[in-house]
Amino acid sequence: MKTSNLTILLVEDDKIDVLTIKRALKELKILNPIAVCENGLEALNYLNNSENALPGIILLDLNMPKMNGIEFLEHRNNNQTLKLIPTVVLTTSKDEQDKVESFNLGVAGYMIKPVDYMQFVEVIKTINLYWTLSELPTNKR
Repeated sequence: MKTSNLTILLVEDDKIDVLTIKRALKELKILNPIAVCENGLEALNYLNNSENALPGIILLDLNMPKMNGIEFLEHRNNNQTLKLIPTVVLTTSKDEQDKVESFNLGVAGYMIKPVDYMQFVEVIKTINLYWTLSELPTNKR
């Protein structure tokens, strides 16, 4: 995405969605490294591990086991470093309360996962454009 060395953290428990996102990124020639965590708890452990570079963006599903996306955002916001990482919700949830809570917790965007693959590619392209054009603070541990 913005620079090829920034990691994309994908927090997603659905293996098919993980493969679809990876395929769309590859198709769009977005070559950033991708780290995948299957739930919010795993993502927090990844982010709090100083051996891992902080990602440039987090793509976050909401409906996951152990710790869902809203709970993850609540924990993320308690950390001054982590809350600066742009986080885009990528979910099947059209629930208005999920949208309101996500934006109240500082997400950069809320995207519904399309069923159609070409529409999915367009969503990823839009996220990439946002990330590429945004002026983000330098985020260091």
